[in-house]
This record gives sequence, C-alpha cells and structure tokens, in this order.
Amino acid sequence: MKIKILSDSTCDLSPQLIADNDIALVPLTVIKDDVQYRDGVTITPADIFAHVAAGGSLCTTSANSVGEYQDVFAQYADKYDGIIHISIGAGFSSCYQNACIAAANFSNVRVVDSMNLSTGQGHVVLEACRLSKEFEDLDEIVAKLNAFTPRVEASFLLNRLEYMVKGGRCSSATALGANLLNLKPCIEVRDGKMGVVKKYRGHYDKCLANYVKDRLANRDDIVRKNLFITYTPIDDNCLRAVRDAVDEYGHFETVLETTAGCTVSCHCGPGTLGVLFVRK
Repeated sequence: MKIKILSDSTCDLSPQLIADNDIALVPLTVIKDDVQYRDGVTITPADIFAHVAAGGSLCTTSANSVGEYQDVFAQYADKYDGIIHISIGAGFSSCYQNACIAAANFSNVRVVDSMNLSTGQGHVVLEACRLSKEFEDLDEIVAKLNAFTPRVEASFLLNRLEYMVKGGRCSSATALGANLLNLKPCIEVRDGKMGVVKKYRGHYDKCLANYVKDRLANRDDIVRKNLFITYTPIDDNCLRAVRDAVDEYGHFETVLETTAGCTVSCHCGPGTLGVLFVRK
C-alpha cells in the first residue's frame, strides 16, 4: 500500500528530514503588516526577526482554510492508496478542525492531531513515516499514532519575553519583573496546551544547561532513540552549553538539531530553545 505523509509546516523538521522521508508540507499563513505570506515559502524566521528588530509590529500566523486543505488532499488522493496528515495541535490552531472537514470528502485521507507543535509535532510525523512502512491499514496506523502522541515531551526555554508581551501572552509588568530578576521561563506542552512549568534564574547558558539536566537526568521513562534540539537564533556559547548537557545527560542514539520555523519565531522570539523527545 502506497501511503503519503503530509504535515502542517509547523513541524519544524529539517529540509533533509523532509526530503529523506518524502514528506509534503502544508504551509500556514504568516501575516506581516497585513500582508499574507506562506510559512517557509515566501517568508522565513529571519524575515520576521529583522522586521520586528527594525521596529515593525509582531507577525502573526493563521490557520489554513478548509478549501486549502481540500486542494492539497486532492493533489495526492488519486496518486496514493492512503494519505495521513499530521496537524499542529488542535489546542493551538483550527488547522486540525479544518483539515478534518476537508478530509471528509476523501475516503483515503486521515487526519491526526499531533497535540503538539514544532518538533514535538515532528516526532509524530516521523513516527507516521515509520508506521506507514510497516502497516497498510490507515485506521490501524492512526490508532497507533493517537497512542503515540501523548508520549511526546516538548518544552522550550525563553530568553526574552518581548514577543510574548507584544503578542498579548504576557503582561508588561510580568516581563519587567522577569527581566529585573533575570528569570527565564520554561514552557511545556501538556495535554495539547502550553504553560509555564518552571522559571530559571541567571546567565542564559547556565539556565539552559540546568533546563536540559532537569529534562533528561535520572529518568528511566525516556526512549533514548531520537532527541531534537530546536531553537531560534541563539548565542554560540548557549548552544554549546546545551550540546554538552545533552551529551552528559541524554545518551540518545541520535541528536537532531533543527531551527524553529515561523510559528515558534512569531510567538517566542530569538533565543528560544527546546529539547523534545519521546517517553516510554
């Protein structure tokens, strides 16, 4: 059975992983100064950061419409026996709902809610690729993916809160207090929603090293196969501290580094980094 794996562009997988696994991406819309762009096609995170740094307003993202998903599914429905689309978490966007409505018009299309974003979603996409090579029944694959998604552990540490303030997700007073105390919030995805779970204090490289230690050390519930280090532009010293900590506490078969796409960039800003992996 020939199965095609699709994903919203929010999965933040590298171009190499996309090509190696023959994944098709559905770009979300990024809005900059009331002009619409296609995530990763006509706008990049670098464009977003340069725009904001120059005094521009914060960019926003918009879900794909039902019609857009119908057009994409129609491209592949006649060429493949089955299509599985992995959506950004339904708690973050209406993409999942719209994709499900569009999929109802195709007997061989299934939509999976990743309950995640960035390479947390990416883990689900790669698992879909693996399962599509082992199983032929679409509903069986979807059932296995639905059991897999809650096991993905995704979190990020933020160095700056300006983007959160501009986006209305953090008050100016909270940001000011965090800056005065040199606090760095850790945001984790739990049950398909994001929330602050801990705050670190001090120089960012030290905070990142402690964050990685807290995530990986002395745990026997982690699948030590693949780990993503995913980030927006970050200082080399900070990235080195993360790599060293992952080497010390991770012991993963494969460590993959990817840069965060437009969605994380729009909402979290530069200096954001996460380690994302799968629990047993």
